[in-house]
Amino acid sequence: MEQTLTDDLLVLTSVLPPQLQAALNEINDPDNLVEIILDLGRSPEARYTHGEKNLSQHEITEADIDYIVARIGDFSGDNRAGIPRTLHRISAIRNRKGRVVGLTCRVGRAVFGTMDIIRDIVESGKSVLLLGRPGVGKTTMLREAARVLGDAKRVIIVDTSNEIGGDGDIPHPAIGKARRMQVPTPALQHEVMIEAVENHMPEVIVIDEIGRELEAEAARTIAERGVQLIGTAHGQTLENLLMNPTLMDLVGGIQSVTLSDEEARRRGTQKSILERKAPPTFDILVEIQDRHRVAIHNDVGASVDALLRNRPLPPEIRTRSLETGEVEINRPETRVHMAPRQSERISARRERDRGNGKLGDRPAMHAQREPGARRKLMALYPYGVSQDRLETAAKALDVPIRIVGDAEEADAVLTLKNYYKKRPAPIVDAERAGIPVYVLRSNTIAQMEGILEDLFDVASKDDPFALAMAETDDAIQRVMSGAHSVELAPQSAFIRRFQHERIRQANLFSRSLGKEPKRRVRVYASEVG
Repeated sequence: MEQTLTDDLLVLTSVLPPQLQAALNEINDPDNLVEIILDLGRSPEARYTHGEKNLSQHEITEADIDYIVARIGDFSGDNRAGIPRTLHRISAIRNRKGRVVGLTCRVGRAVFGTMDIIRDIVESGKSVLLLGRPGVGKTTMLREAARVLGDAKRVIIVDTSNEIGGDGDIPHPAIGKARRMQVPTPALQHEVMIEAVENHMPEVIVIDEIGRELEAEAARTIAERGVQLIGTAHGQTLENLLMNPTLMDLVGGIQSVTLSDEEARRRGTQKSILERKAPPTFDILVEIQDRHRVAIHNDVGASVDALLRNRPLPPEIRTRSLETGEVEINRPETRVHMAPRQSERISARRERDRGNGKLGDRPAMHAQREPGARRKLMALYPYGVSQDRLETAAKALDVPIRIVGDAEEADAVLTLKNYYKKRPAPIVDAERAGIPVYVLRSNTIAQMEGILEDLFDVASKDDPFALAMAETDDAIQRVMSGAHSVELAPQSAFIRRFQHERIRQANLFSRSLGKEPKRRVRVYASEVG
């Protein structure tokens, strides 16, 4: 998507002394201008994306600074001012007596399309925290998120320094339909955040620069009320945030816990360890590495847990092409499988068996395996799973397994749901090594049979749907090999419906015959009258 920039740069340069305006016009590089630095007694500088340039050999005087201050809005408690209905920001440096002795005039730009790299994440309804160094584009992306979400949801922007919606009472058009609440002083930002939720019924709250403990607490309160949060904080990575005692609560906080001897041995750690204290306020964290590249932690809780165990999970990397504007997504390879519930196993196998192509183009199913054919021995590493029950399940299904004591020697790892959530070292190591991890909901033989059926691609003896579909595949193969018709065993109306669909996908014909409970399907090579 082509990006459109609106910066109203002439409005910003018009508040500068005439000699500085002339110097900027002579350089003539407005698209790359970042900010203008004016310090009393020093030469003025213009900072561009590619470097700095002097605007004059003459030093800045008090008259120059007074000239600019008289033409901009009032400075707020955080020493920031703006120009009405623009996104430019002028920040003041004061001496001990409160007089302005320096100015930083930052160019504010609305970049339409910059959020496309994370649009699906922002529109997911989950709370998103944007991290990045100053000037990398956090506020620009935040403003664009408010505009996009404002078309479909009730969005309130808590605008501490008027940097998102611009200075003045009328917000900048770049925020679209989103509404903006201004903050009297930065110390009251947390109160305005709570007021926004209580008074205006927002579905989304947008906050820029969460930097104080009270603001972090207010963000948690808002998230617990079911309101989506989109915010920014200073810091380049998740590790930076964990080291910040003021903001670590945004990702769940950290506490020291003491493990039992047995649990410490199981985890392979010391007895005193650091763990996440609470669920994170933000579900997803986006590290803005530059304007065209981001790293995404899609599960902040899991990423924090992994960091505390010194086994960080690789983030998802997204890069926007400068030539085409297309976004390339590189997801870390994870191979985690949840064992189905007993009631879900038939549905899961049904979806797998239905497929999208012609059945005649696919190999015969597991039920057609030639008598006496041997399955390959599979090495399994059970973590927290009963070995006796696993062996019993394997015997019941007649599949060959070998239980190993090290995940590195295994073809697959089996663990329980409650263990997997804690991200123990063997599980994390297996995932990083590309070894598939199967997660059981309970330590039962039925759950283990479901996993082994998937691993060995076998049909359970108590799975009538799988057996009926295997019989259907066999009949399809026989008809395609020359048989005029093949009659199947009687089945329920539910199973017959899927048998007819399977046959139709193979470009064959079928008809139901007989009366309940002996009604059955017959497969034909051609349509019959």
